[in-house]
This record gives sequence, structure tokens and C-alpha cells, in this order.
Amino acid sequence: MDKFKAFTNTVGSSITPFAARSQQWIKEQTGNAGEKTDLPHDYVELETRIEALKNTHQKLLAATAQYASESYDYPANLRESFQDLGKSIGEKVNLLSKAGSAAEAQAAITAPPSAKPQPKTFNHAIARASLSGSQTIAMATPQGSTEPDPLSQGLEKIAIAEEKVGEARLEQDEKIQGKFLAGWSATLNQNIKSADKARTAVQNARLSLDAAKGKAAAGGRHEESYTEDQRKSIEAAEDAFVEKVDEATSIMRNVLDTPEPLRNLVELLRAQQEFHQRAADILEEVGSNVMELQQQQEAEYRKARDQ
Repeated sequence: MDKFKAFTNTVGSSITPFAARSQQWIKEQTGNAGEKTDLPHDYVELETRIEALKNTHQKLLAATAQYASESYDYPANLRESFQDLGKSIGEKVNLLSKAGSAAEAQAAITAPPSAKPQPKTFNHAIARASLSGSQTIAMATPQGSTEPDPLSQGLEKIAIAEEKVGEARLEQDEKIQGKFLAGWSATLNQNIKSADKARTAVQNARLSLDAAKGKAAAGGRHEESYTEDQRKSIEAAEDAFVEKVDEATSIMRNVLDTPEPLRNLVELLRAQQEFHQRAADILEEVGSNVMELQQQQEAEYRKARDQ
């Protein structure tokens, strides 16, 4: 260990500032450095708050990044064919309404897909399954039946509604990407990164200062025996250290004081609220329509049994 100390002290007389900081850092890690210069208490508190802010941004981004992926709620066990993902529910329902026979209805269901595949969301998947079921039941209904099958009708209504909910979800995701994720990421990758850069500059200035102090104190010399050049070197390092601390303090305060993160959170909540309200309205309307079909079928069922 004594040989290591002698080596670092000898090399320290002619090394670059970067090398001096590196050497000081190694000394501190190996327990061979002298007293470290303390950072101001207020500065340390700001660093703690910046770390908390960074951690919060990283965790929430990890949780909300799924809004940038269309299929985040798409069932993993579902297997839909290229044909299933062809035309939208609205297009298929329109084609089915014009079909005059079972063959034409089947042709409408299997019509060539649109240029863009349909979205792979949970609601779109429910819509496609519902419309497929509706058509399967309708085609199985005996020819010549005067009344359409109520279950087939209900499934078609649900298909149309679920597609609307799916589209509303995609609109929500787009808003969240533009008004929350973009801003939240910018704070992490620009503002907080800028604060981290300023903190690194403080750390480097502190290492340079302690390296200068350590070099002057080599061999057990006291401050009174420092040379003029050594005193000037320490004073210059102290000035640089204070300057970097002041700069980093200002930057960290600005990052912590900006209301931008709360603005972003408001946009996240607004997009979610708008989607859920829209979804609730759509489902309430279709729920009433399907309930009417159910009540009509139950009334006819009871009437038939009473006869």
C-alpha cells in the first residue's frame, strides 16, 4: 500500500486534470485519500430531490409506454387470420345489409381486405368476434323465417359499438403519446439529463479540488508550508468548485420548480377521462338496445309457453 501511495504521489506532479481527477477518485475508492470536500447541505438536498424526480419519471414512463403500442390489450391467446383483420366492422355491416342471399352474405364477410389491416385492440377483437357470431347465427336461421334472430341482431349491435370503443381507445392513445409521453420523456431526457450533467461537473470540480489539496499536502506537509503555486492551484480549484455548485444548484431548482410534469399528468388524465366517458356513452346506448331485444324475446318466449 505504501508503494501505491508513493506511485500516485509521484505521477501526480505531471498529469492532466482528467488524470488527476481519476487518480483522486481511485484514492477515494481504495481509502487512500485525505479528507473529502463537503458539498453544501442545500445542494445535497437538491440532488436527492432530482434523483426522486428521475426515478418517478422512469417508472411512470415504463408503465405508460404501452400507449405507444396499438396491441397492448390485444388477447395473447387470440388467433385472427388476415381475412379476419380485413375490412372494418362498419364496412362489413354495410355489405351485409346489401346481401340478398346467404351466398352474398358470406361473400360480404370474406370480401377482400382493405389496404390497411384493422386495429389489433381488445375492443376491435370483440367486435370482430361478435359480428362473426352474428353472421354465423343468421346464416343458420331457416330460410323463409319472417323475423331475424334476436341474438344475431344483438351481436351485430355489439360489434358496431365495440368497434367505436376501440377507435376511441386509439384516439386516447394518440393524445397520450403527443401530450403526455412526449413531454414526460423530454423532462427526463433533456431537463433531468441537464441537471445530471451539471452534477457531474460538480463532482469533477470537487475531485480536482481535493486532488490539488492532496498534491500540496503530499509528504505530510501542512498548509503553512505550501508553495505559492500550490496555493494558487487550490484557490483556482476552489473557485471552479463553487462556480459549478452554483450553476448546478440553479439548474436543479429550475428543473424541480417547473410545472411541466403536472401539465403532462393533467393531459394524461384528460385523455383517459375522455375515453372512458366516450366508452361509457357508447356502451350505455348499445346496452339499452340489446336489452330491448332481450325483453322482446323474453315476452315472446313466455307467450309461446302460455299457449
